[in-house]
Amino acid sequence: MYCPKCGTQNPDVALVCSSCSAVLTPPTAQMPTNPPKTSRMAIASLVLAILSPFTCFITAIPAIILGIVALVKISKSAGQSKGVGPAVTGIALPVLLLPFVAIFMGILFPALSRVRQISFRVVCGTNMSGLGKAMLIYTNDYDDKSPTSSKWCDLLIEHSEVSKKQFTCPGATQGPCNYAMNKNIENFDKGNTPPDMVVLFETHPGWNQVGGPEILTTENHQGEGCNVLFADNHVEFVKTKNLNKLKW
Repeated sequence: MYCPKCGTQNPDVALVCSSCSAVLTPPTAQMPTNPPKTSRMAIASLVLAILSPFTCFITAIPAIILGIVALVKISKSAGQSKGVGPAVTGIALPVLLLPFVAIFMGILFPALSRVRQISFRVVCGTNMSGLGKAMLIYTNDYDDKSPTSSKWCDLLIEHSEVSKKQFTCPGATQGPCNYAMNKNIENFDKGNTPPDMVVLFETHPGWNQVGGPEILTTENHQGEGCNVLFADNHVEFVKTKNLNKLKW
């Protein structure tokens, strides 16, 4: 070390200067400083902000609150805390993502509604197909005679192990039965019935309903059409514009 009085260089362990005998004072050792730590609140704010689109923005408000608190604590930490970037991102990200999520939901909801309506059609058609098979079983057991039109629902339940749930369309708001039998079906022998003749069709809620196009409804499927069971036992969703082509 150098002597502060005469400038002579002395060994580091020397207590007095070898030239002027001045007392030497070793330099004060600097205490090591700890590196600043990233604020946990800032990290939590960032994570909650990232999760907000996937939680319908339930975590957006906590993300913003934690981000603000983190910024305040970082500013008062005298350099001992860091994380301004994550905290600011946690505050800003939910605000920036909200318009995009709103647009996305505006596109998604109609698509989901459409899928829901299509699923109603499929279930409705499946129910009607099951009733058609039950009618075949009945005619085979009763000398090729169709169920009596005045109580066809009751006869299918009694003799063909049909559940009441099969008589309902999921797109209808009420029951107990959303289907009707063609009033002309009993006038045809099984062998002479045209394969494209209507047997069952959708109608307003009721039970043991019989009729023709005057009671047919498309309301169960938002006016787009209805399911129809034909004499060859296939079910088809007939669009509204083609209903006038049905053979009654």
